[in-house]
Parts: sequence; C-alpha cells; structure tokens
Amino acid sequence: MTKLKRIVSLVVFVPIGIVLIVLAVANRQVVTLALNPFRPQDSILSVSAPFFVFVFLALFVGMAIGASVTWWKQGRYRRQARVEAKEAVKWQKEHKAIAARRG
Repeated sequence: MTKLKRIVSLVVFVPIGIVLIVLAVANRQVVTLALNPFRPQDSILSVSAPFFVFVFLALFVGMAIGASVTWWKQGRYRRQARVEAKEAVKWQKEHKAIAARRG
C-alpha cells in the first residue's frame, strides 16, 4: 500500500512542481503591487517584485487560510476524540482491575 501511495504522490506532485517551476521562469518580470487605490504611483504603499513571487505568495496564503479554517471547523471532532480516548482508558483500567480480581 505504501508503494502505491508513493507512486500516486509522485504522479501528482511532480507535474505540479514542473508547472510551478515553468510558471516562475516565465514570469520573472518585475511588477509593482500598489496598495493605494487612489494614488497607485505612491511608493510608500507599493511593493515591486517578480510576478511569480506574488503568485506563490497568494498560493501560500490561500493554503494557510484553508488549512486554518479546516483545523478550526474540525475542532469539535478532535475534542470528541479526546473525550472518547479518556473514556476508553478508564474502561480499560476498569476491565484490567476486574480481570485481576477474578484471577
């Protein structure tokens, strides 16, 4: 099963990596991101960098936001798993105590 998982991850991640490298090489031109919509020429609120930096930054920010929202939404399931794990340990200890008394 791990070989299949490894092959699938290679089939998925190698093309994605190649596409990202090609994207980075093709978009090396320096662009300016203006954060002031009323005066775009204002250099205080603008950042100049190669275009691929902004694309990668947007991808990473999107992944971070998606991961944090998913983590936050699944909090109740993690809490339930902790409670049930504690209960299972309690029942296991009780079972061992009963089994030790019997013999």
